[in-house]
Amino acid sequence: MRICVMTRLLALLALALVVAGCGYSLRGSLPGHIRTVAVPVFANKTQQPAVENFLTRAVIEAFVTSGRLKVVRPEEADSILEGEIVGYQLDSLSYDPQANVREYRLTVTLNLQFRDVRQNVMLWRQERVREKADFRVVGQVAATISSEESALRLAAVDIGRAIVNLAVDRF
Repeated sequence: MRICVMTRLLALLALALVVAGCGYSLRGSLPGHIRTVAVPVFANKTQQPAVENFLTRAVIEAFVTSGRLKVVRPEEADSILEGEIVGYQLDSLSYDPQANVREYRLTVTLNLQFRDVRQNVMLWRQERVREKADFRVVGQVAATISSEESALRLAAVDIGRAIVNLAVDRF
């Protein structure tokens, strides 16, 4: 019985050492000299006005919230995240009995690149990053526009989080 308990303790100790040695880090695996990031306003290649402002603001907020990289001006940055919005699409999802649209899906598509400005190298480039948000239509056209803006804000928050994860955990 005593040998069985010792064997279990040794097995638990060995398992703890293996798990501790896996190299997991909360900071991610960015090059050590990258501590700051600049996020210039994304280019808007769509016909949707002001979408670049929502998305850029959401990405900056996601970096600030994560605390992994400090957001600074481009001339002070170790890295720069640049983006262009290449798609903005609304699709009808559901209809009422009179064939009026009652629910939409908003899909936003971006191209991104993350550069190390200190060593002048491209860290990564990601094409066609997509995020979706669904929203219901209630009442008049003005309410639909307001719902669409809310859906864009929701999608932007998700995109911001996804981009921060790409930036700091990709390596």
